[in-house]
Amino acid sequence: MVTLQPSPHLLLRTESSTRCLSLVGGNCWTIGRSEDNNFVLNDRWISRNHAMLQCMETGEFYLIDLGSRNGSFVNGRRVSIPVTLHNGDRLTFGQTELEFYCPSLIHATDSGLSMDSKEFTATATLHVRRLISVLVVDIRDFTVLTRQVDEKLLSEVIGTWFRHAGNIIREYGSWVDKYIGDAVMAVWIHGTQGVTQDEMLRIFRALSSLHKMTADLHNQYPLPFPLRIGAGVNTGFAMVGNTGSGDRPDYTALGDTVNAAFRLESSTKQIGLDISLGESTYQYLAELETQPTLFKQYSVKLKGYDNPTLTHACSFDALDTFLQTSSKS
Repeated sequence: MVTLQPSPHLLLRTESSTRCLSLVGGNCWTIGRSEDNNFVLNDRWISRNHAMLQCMETGEFYLIDLGSRNGSFVNGRRVSIPVTLHNGDRLTFGQTELEFYCPSLIHATDSGLSMDSKEFTATATLHVRRLISVLVVDIRDFTVLTRQVDEKLLSEVIGTWFRHAGNIIREYGSWVDKYIGDAVMAVWIHGTQGVTQDEMLRIFRALSSLHKMTADLHNQYPLPFPLRIGAGVNTGFAMVGNTGSGDRPDYTALGDTVNAAFRLESSTKQIGLDISLGESTYQYLAELETQPTLFKQYSVKLKGYDNPTLTHACSFDALDTFLQTSSKS
């Protein structure tokens, strides 16, 4: 008999046993047949890298299908974009079914259950003020895409995009903090002395790689039009906390620096360009030996802000030119 845990977990029931798969000590768990997944399921109908569970700082969990061949299902319904999970949801991958449980702390207390204080430490309230850079990337015209392709193809495309985006961002020294529908958010934590030139260049090399990866999806799938992305980058102080353990940083961030990055990404649609930078981000770029003259200055009205905001924007072609010039200096 398995005692239900007060902390988030999955239950895997078989004819011979019931396994409890803990969802504590991190903010991202992968599921599939491959041994490199957090949860390895021996089911030939499951893809090597099948799906992902993402925990947000709000405590909400999202299920993200990673372009699996046979799909991911919540309560019998196939999911094609990230969906919010609820306590008691049934998750189906191939011929394997798991039950998702995430009782609230109030429910746990009412049931006479207690959580170890160390567990609370691992998911502590954001409490450290750090200098960070936030990158928000969004797929353009995604709503139009959902109307023109079937659900299975959409699931494969968005799953592939999420998986490749995560790999690229990790390659350049960060992690995906949030998967949000057709967007991702990544955070780079800087030192107390400011942002180094190498750190800033890594962010923009990651962005260039994300752009090229997204454009290449049109060669892999029968899409009605090539996919594009827009991006916002903002640098400033925010409250961050470590929600992970071991060699995985698992930071999450909260504050105006994060909110502004999302608004800057949206502003690219006003400006008609691909990338929008916060003023601090631009100033750090300007400290490089090769001045980023390809970034043009704009004054934009960001949603939720009373006064116009100064931003610097450019196209991906201009970004690549800047990176090529910087690599030679």
